[in-house]
Amino acid sequence: MTTMQIAKVAFTSEDRVRDVIHNFNADGFDSLYPKYKGGRKPVFTLPQRVEIKKIAKSRPAEHGLPFSRWSLAKLADFLVAEGVVEDISHEGLRELLRAENVSFQAIKEDVPTFVELDWRSRD
Repeated sequence: MTTMQIAKVAFTSEDRVRDVIHNFNADGFDSLYPKYKGGRKPVFTLPQRVEIKKIAKSRPAEHGLPFSRWSLAKLADFLVAEGVVEDISHEGLRELLRAENVSFQAIKEDVPTFVELDWRSRD
């Protein structure tokens, strides 16, 4: 098949077909599975990750803040203000905390959970 015929079948340009063929000729089947990924890789050191996890598991009141629970945005702002990290987005923070198995599910200690409720005692 010609590059024009391949481009029509693959719904792409002839230039792209030529690039793929050239890469395949140079690298073989490895060229079909490129190693690059989009975006910048996280650059947090192990001590930074430990500190982020420690602060995330604490309550804001322990740090003199006037709210009872962390939001991702508030925690990210606090980490930057305290100098733990130079910059972090709330999405990057969410991914880091998920990787460290830290959850932000709100649990109220004084309210019984659904399992603890006894619906038969409604007299």
